[in-house]
Amino acid sequence: MSAPSPQNPGLANWLMISLLGVIWGAAFMSMAVALEGFGYWTVAALRVGIGAAALIVIGVAMGQGPGQITRKAGRRGWLFAVLIGLVSYALPFALLTWGLQHVPSAFAGVTMGMLPLLVLPLVAIFSPEEGIGPRRIAGVSLGFIGLLILFGPEALESDGTRLGLLGRLACFAAACCYAVGSVATRRAPPMPPLAFAAASLTAATVILLPIALWVEGVPESWPLRPTVAVFYAALFPTALAAAGRVRVITTAGTLFMTLTNYMVPIWAVIFGIVLLGEELPPQLFIALALILSGIAVSQSRAIQQALARRRP
Repeated sequence: MSAPSPQNPGLANWLMISLLGVIWGAAFMSMAVALEGFGYWTVAALRVGIGAAALIVIGVAMGQGPGQITRKAGRRGWLFAVLIGLVSYALPFALLTWGLQHVPSAFAGVTMGMLPLLVLPLVAIFSPEEGIGPRRIAGVSLGFIGLLILFGPEALESDGTRLGLLGRLACFAAACCYAVGSVATRRAPPMPPLAFAAASLTAATVILLPIALWVEGVPESWPLRPTVAVFYAALFPTALAAAGRVRVITTAGTLFMTLTNYMVPIWAVIFGIVLLGEELPPQLFIALALILSGIAVSQSRAIQQALARRRP
């Protein structure tokens, strides 16, 4: 069996991005509940802090403690870990936290869906081995059109205020941060994924925790429901997802990883319908068909190779 690559991601990576789509799709609900008891900055700092602690404990138990970064990649490995902590966690968390106070969440969802489009030119320049052809460009474009249909034209409407414009720019800047962080993760020296993810979250904690304490102070109470939501968000959409994200990007590539950005909104809508009793959007199935078509087109070569190997 060949090793996973951007041209042939392999079953394990397909399963991983599918799992990440579900985990991140449920993250919106957990964040909404967490914000019932804590401030934005506190939630962001707790997410990365608890996530980092969990990954450090698990990593040490599995022989992937932070010391492995020094052993495997030296100072360069730590520089990349700090860079990823800043660009993939601290900075976009801060930008989204501020931006969502001034724009609809649907606009933020569309902006995050732009990530595959933003990644394309970066991959062409910094990660050409992944290969960008007409299929991938067409697939990414189809997926984004499906995302626009899912959220509807009202997601792009502006209230015309200065803060509304700045909020939109903040969300766009966050998407740019995620794009740069994904490509930087791909270019990082080989490191154990748990150690790399733990070090990145620790760097983000060092940045966000002082801001949270300065702006919002130490929480005066820890209500059960928001506290449970914070721990869920820290352990699954943050810690587990960070380790999985590193694994997928380093083996299957940045563009393949961005396919989760089309899965997350679909799962978020489904969870809202099933668990929160929200109404079924009439355009859901059209959007889903376009998104799945985009994924199939962008990965058609890998799918064909997989089917060919199964033939007797």
